[in-house]
Amino acid sequence: MASQELAQKLQRRLQLEESGAAVAEGEAEAARAGEEAAERDCLTGSAGAELSAKLCRRQHINEGAAQPRRAAVFNPYTEFKEFSRRQIKDMERMFRLYDSGRDGYIDLMELKLMMEKLGAPQTHLGLKNMIKEVDEDFDGKLSFREFLLIFHKAAAGELEEDSGLLTLAKLSEIDVSIEGVKGAKNFFEAKAQALSSASKFEAEIKAEQDERKREEEERKHRRAAFRELKSAFTQ
Repeated sequence: MASQELAQKLQRRLQLEESGAAVAEGEAEAARAGEEAAERDCLTGSAGAELSAKLCRRQHINEGAAQPRRAAVFNPYTEFKEFSRRQIKDMERMFRLYDSGRDGYIDLMELKLMMEKLGAPQTHLGLKNMIKEVDEDFDGKLSFREFLLIFHKAAAGELEEDSGLLTLAKLSEIDVSIEGVKGAKNFFEAKAQALSSASKFEAEIKAEQDERKREEEERKHRRAAFRELKSAFTQ
């Protein structure tokens, strides 16, 4: 009797183990099927890998599931050689002025405020279209590099007459402001030729260094004069 009961228990244990293995195998198969379905969703039949990746990222952005990309480090002075160091610094000051969130981007509301301050308010759709023209990573806001692209495109005559970006470039305090598309292109071509040599670039750096030295010397003189005046009162 005892051996029969033990045999039944062993048989039931074996059945439970087989059932558990079947469930685990089914779950694994379902997981594989889910991965394959996700891959199929991200691929577009005959589209290339690069286009598929862009379409997938755009879909993820629309769904709010996109992971932020690591910002690529770039050197504006070497990438945007048509501009002088002073022009790039002017653009950087303007960018920081309107980056009220101090996050390194100009978002839709900050761009809205910028255009209002420049005296050329835009509609919500117009602002979105402005960002879209230079938004390389589809994040819906302007990085400093994308901000520089506005002036790059204005200089190259790549913006339409009614473009909000051209309005921004023309109304800014940077030299593209009063020339218009054709004039801006000629202006920046002349600037690019004048600043293309390394000696000119080095001269700008040296001028900045000399300016800093001069300011430091003035501070030293002021401190020395103050100490001299102070000693005269303490005697």
